[in-house]
Amino acid sequence: MTRSLCEMTSRADRRAHVVGLGLIGSSLALALRDAGWHVSGTDLDPTIVNAAVASGFVRSSSMDDEVELVIIATPAGAVVDVANALLRAHHRESLVMTDVAGVKGSITTQVRDPRFIGGHPMAGSELRGLAGARTDLFQGCTWVLTPTTRTTAQTYGQLHGVLRELGANVVAVEASEHDRLVAVASHVPHLLAGALMNEAARVAEQDAVLLQLAAGGFRDMTRVAAGDPSIWPDVLFENRDAVAQALQALEERVRALRRDVERGDRESLTKSLRDAAQARRQLPGRALDASHLTYLRVGVSDQPGVLSRVTTAASEMLVNIYDIEIAHGIEGTSGTLLLAVDGVQGELFASALREMGFSVGVE
Repeated sequence: MTRSLCEMTSRADRRAHVVGLGLIGSSLALALRDAGWHVSGTDLDPTIVNAAVASGFVRSSSMDDEVELVIIATPAGAVVDVANALLRAHHRESLVMTDVAGVKGSITTQVRDPRFIGGHPMAGSELRGLAGARTDLFQGCTWVLTPTTRTTAQTYGQLHGVLRELGANVVAVEASEHDRLVAVASHVPHLLAGALMNEAARVAEQDAVLLQLAAGGFRDMTRVAAGDPSIWPDVLFENRDAVAQALQALEERVRALRRDVERGDRESLTKSLRDAAQARRQLPGRALDASHLTYLRVGVSDQPGVLSRVTTAASEMLVNIYDIEIAHGIEGTSGTLLLAVDGVQGELFASALREMGFSVGVE
């Protein structure tokens, strides 16, 4: 049975390298360090690197040949060049590389090395850089991975295990779907928070008391507007089509709300607010309980895209995969995916996989 990266490198010398020591990169360095990794890191700003070494975020700025995990935490527009350069320079077959950019389609189509898996942690803070870094930033967050037909189960399982070690809930989504969905869940909300904050600031120029009236709801809605603005243009431009479509759909909703208010249409306005309240209450919020798991043994062939089919099906069904490993067949042409999933979802997910043509055993 193939062991996960965490198990294979449980010794104290397992090594990771972080490229880009902003909020996410420095928080990853801290989290990996606290999990027992030997962490190195680089940044375009040498003063940041020096500060990170001096404060113990990273041990050094050099990426040696023994590094097993590389995480690229640069702005989205730089990921492709950085990833391809590092992959060309380091030939270790067991190397696993990922990134944290908020857009995935353009990256996964241009970084074609099977050792790379696009990633996106749905975590952040209005704070920036080393000063805002937190070792627990990824505890309980959703971390999206975008495996492709080039991704092997072993590579995916290794990265999955590391992210679970950091406390993240890992889901797999196709890159194009990620970009479409995250436009609604992340990109447009950030733009709206900024727009609302800018409008409030404009009104406050004539009526300063407005900002004193800003209650909890306003502060909650505009919190992300305090984040680092420099990271967003790359993300938004790389995902411009999905963002533009989401903005257009939202503009139509806002126009409908304005009509309801102008006409005094109580029924329509109440329905809109009632639907929103119900949808908000249904947002996933249940903490994962690893003590109640179902184990699935999924027979797979050694064909491109098989892993992606399984993990994407899990994401579409909102099935949390706690752990994933692969046991290779003797002849090397087939194997078994070993999946640990939420106990209440196990049988349903197994049935879905069988309908997709997989052989599934349940424990």
